[in-house]
Amino acid sequence: MSNSMLQLSVFLFITALIAFLTYLKCAGHGRSAKDSNKEYFLAGGGLSWTFIAGSITLTNLSTDQLIGMNGNQMALLAWWEFSAVFGLVILAKIFLPVYYKNGCTTTTELLEKRYKDRHIRAVIGGLFLLGNIFIFLPAVLYTGALFMQSMFGVEISLLTLAIVFAIVGSAYSIFGGLRAVAVSDTYSGVLLLSMGMLVVFLALSAINWDFSGIPKERLTLIGGDDSPLPWHVLLTGMIFIQTFYWSTNQTITQRAMAAPSLKEAQKGVFAAATLRFVIIPPMIVIPGIVSYKLFGDVGDAAYGMIVNDVLPVWLSGAFAAAIAAAVLSSFNSILNSSAALYVCDLHENYFNAKPNVAKLSGIASVVFVIIAIALVPVYARAESIINTIQELYGLLSMPILSTFIVGLLFKNVDSKAAIIAVVSGTLLYAAFVFGLDDKPFHYIHMMFITLIFSVTISLFVNRFVFGKRAILIFKEH
Repeated sequence: MSNSMLQLSVFLFITALIAFLTYLKCAGHGRSAKDSNKEYFLAGGGLSWTFIAGSITLTNLSTDQLIGMNGNQMALLAWWEFSAVFGLVILAKIFLPVYYKNGCTTTTELLEKRYKDRHIRAVIGGLFLLGNIFIFLPAVLYTGALFMQSMFGVEISLLTLAIVFAIVGSAYSIFGGLRAVAVSDTYSGVLLLSMGMLVVFLALSAINWDFSGIPKERLTLIGGDDSPLPWHVLLTGMIFIQTFYWSTNQTITQRAMAAPSLKEAQKGVFAAATLRFVIIPPMIVIPGIVSYKLFGDVGDAAYGMIVNDVLPVWLSGAFAAAIAAAVLSSFNSILNSSAALYVCDLHENYFNAKPNVAKLSGIASVVFVIIAIALVPVYARAESIINTIQELYGLLSMPILSTFIVGLLFKNVDSKAAIIAVVSGTLLYAAFVFGLDDKPFHYIHMMFITLIFSVTISLFVNRFVFGKRAILIFKEH
């Protein structure tokens, strides 16, 4: 058997095995007619802590992260993972108790209950949905297709590979709901983390664990002002970026809201935080650093080059299956949460309060997938996929987070004041990122400034435009 046939055979076998194991685990869990939203989008509240931890971990870890982070070829990028631990702790200790107490299906449902207005839920849910459809879904399809194309050296077009990923990922989300998504994530996560750490070990062995000759700035965790992550950004915007991503982002938080109890959910989040601290940082920096010593400054090609160099042929098919699993996991997770946002925040609010959830979710998912596939060629023309994603989503993250902070810390705030703050914050950040050629400080500092600005605008407009005095609260009622 030729090397390419061996790679492909192992790849197909493992991919099919994950699908079969997922089917066995999910078979028999019927959709509850009594509360189909909870069954379809929250797995009937039946996810154990292991599946919550596995799904959270793999939903976040995909080709854009493995390739993009290692492409920087420096240890400094590990701070994104270390600081994520704080974001997960904030989710477990601050946000989850509130979500569970209010019986939320989507994170934005909390806004409706705190501001006592369904429109703010729809506005913020719509912003999340636009980000998913026009940024994350096509980006995941593009990076996954690109990696598979280079891994197997096939002449199949990027768009064709993207369509295959979209069809398989959609099947998990549409036919199985969150339960199938989370189960497949966990099985895939075991494979990806195992293969990822094997690559780390083999890469270190390739240089005999000797980092000599690598510039000091590529090995330090204290970034200077001209580095991608200056040390002082860790004290301002970084913690709020992580709070937004892990505590309010529907794609992530939905898994943690699907446990039978708050305690089980918190256990899963803490397990995910442990994986994030111990396993993920080496996976996203060490292969890139080693590739610098072996191949020089090769940028985004670093991860693919080191994998091809250190993995034996018979394992490369398994690694391709692990990468494919990561792509499918991210895609089906984003797709399922997008369907939840549309059905719960928009359709049930304005069109039909009691739809056929499975059918409506399936139709919405198909539409989202078609849009995402159509945008793949656009992302293929981007100079840097990581920078493109960060710049685009940075427009929404801090303004959206401000609505959650104001809603949790204050009562008697008009929802229209919070919406005005979101628009104002977005315009401020857009002026900084796209309007200034010579930026006076790091964009992460600007995110912190945008958050403070948005919260201030919300309280100011509430008081002086709508005539309401916000009341600070210290305990959830």
